[in-house]
Amino acid sequence: MQPTSNWLIMAVSVAGAILGVELARRVLSRVGRKYALARHLVEHCTWATFAMAAVLACNIVFGPWMMGDTRQERQLGESIDRVIGLLTIATVTWLIIGVTYALTDVILDRLVLIEGERNRRARRIMTQIALVRRIAAATVIVVAVGAMLFSFPQVRALGAGLLASAGIAGAVVGIAAQPTIGNMLAGLQLAFSDALRLDDVVVVEEEWGRIEELTLTYVVLRLWDERRLVLPVSYFTQNPFENWTRHGSRVLAVVYLRVDWSVPVDKLREELYAFIQESPLWDQKDWTLQVTDVLPNGLVELRGLMSAADSASAWDLKCDVREHLVKFVRENYPDALPRFRVETPETRAGVPWSAGRDTAAKGTQGASGRDDPGDA
Repeated sequence: MQPTSNWLIMAVSVAGAILGVELARRVLSRVGRKYALARHLVEHCTWATFAMAAVLACNIVFGPWMMGDTRQERQLGESIDRVIGLLTIATVTWLIIGVTYALTDVILDRLVLIEGERNRRARRIMTQIALVRRIAAATVIVVAVGAMLFSFPQVRALGAGLLASAGIAGAVVGIAAQPTIGNMLAGLQLAFSDALRLDDVVVVEEEWGRIEELTLTYVVLRLWDERRLVLPVSYFTQNPFENWTRHGSRVLAVVYLRVDWSVPVDKLREELYAFIQESPLWDQKDWTLQVTDVLPNGLVELRGLMSAADSASAWDLKCDVREHLVKFVRENYPDALPRFRVETPETRAGVPWSAGRDTAAKGTQGASGRDDPGDA
């Protein structure tokens, strides 16, 4: 067989493999409108499958003898064959990782749709699946890199020496990578101890936000103003933090009002209940309005408490209730607005405030008359 015909056969094989993958992709795209697995396979595996099909076709057809009969041509052919073998391992690894992500995405899609009381357990499983598939991907990559290295005869010859020094090398690497290893273990601890999950509402460093991404080494917190706070995983195992959705997403919203003693608490309580009954943010469960304290500055502290389905609804509900109660007090009971009382010698002696003011005004006029140079 002539060399030109060999190259033509390899080109036809590669083209046929790519065409077959394209046909399979089109079929899966149609099926993906109904089945989630097919859709995710197309999403994650398209380019990996194209690459693997082309490389496998080359690996099957190509032979070192195709480059020629001379020694240099044979050496070049062996080098090309080795590169194709490495590319085969790389593309197969790429495809395995893509298939793994496609399979797990089917499960994650179903878990995202779960609401209510089962949502907390679903988010825990989502967190664990996300971490486990990252570990699986890293393991597959390490195995693939090892297979690539051992495809070289020189590396296989050094295998015994590498195994003999593996203990010392492992100790050195362990000491050098102690922070990284600590973060990875902390990530596994958080995921499987159910201390932190994706979409949990937490308060960290006096910042409120939701867990957007949880990896083996870092955690991304999406703050209320759309900023991102990135922290090492070990932070959450070494420092205290607030988790508002540890056992559920339901949150109590609290509003404080500081008003005068003349405030009609019963009227405010009735108004609060009438307002939250019409609010879609209230979950129709808990509410109360109580006098919780008398402050040193002479004001009365009222605390309104309402329950909401989640922290975002609780925040909006607090703002709405606070705005409504302030408006209600200002328009209906202006005497109950915050005021500070001052005790003077006249009020202490029992002199009416108006009489004391008139006496002070007269004294001021008399003093002005005596001191005015024009009167003199």
